Amino acid sequence: MTASAELPPPDDWEPPAPRTTGWLTPEDLAVVRAQLPLVYVDAVPVRVDESGDVVAVGLLLRMGTTRGLARSLVSGRVLYHERIRDALLRHLEKDLGPVALPQVPPSPQPFTVAEYFPTPGITSYHDPRQHAVSLAYVVPVTGDCRPQQDALDLEWLTPEEACGDAVQAEFVHGQGALVRQAMAWAGRLT
Repeated sequence: MTASAELPPPDDWEPPAPRTTGWLTPEDLAVVRAQLPLVYVDAVPVRVDESGDVVAVGLLLRMGTTRGLARSLVSGRVLYHERIRDALLRHLEKDLGPVALPQVPPSPQPFTVAEYFPTPGITSYHDPRQHAVSLAYVVPVTGDCRPQQDALDLEWLTPEEACGDAVQAEFVHGQGALVRQAMAWAGRLT
């Protein structure tokens, strides 16, 4: 038999049913995390003035797994069959509440791509659970934001405060570097 010849599937073979929810069981997620990079989104929520300049950065406060309280960004996985825009909106609502009113453009473009590795030191970003590739966005929000889910607090800081050494030291996994990159991209760091 040649390499190009294919056998037909058996008569009782049926293709697997498509997964429509996009959710993995905890067991399936553990297997995938151990073998493949996952796609994530990171969002830096901001308030802008009437000319579109960033005037405040929204930083979440969460209970960290290893060092107590830590600053973080809106972040999460992109589900199977989910558009990036929809993933951003879902995670912004999950962390900031249903009336945050994020202004995600119809075709969002990330300001950077962050690659998180389970091994520290390969990049600025570290995730001990997995190798993740995250598309990072600056997202203006205009509504009433309240911390949701596992977020304990949401604090609005000036771009200068958010990029200052004291606040940067409160981040884990390198997300502070994303805030600095976001503010440089938005023209707020020189």
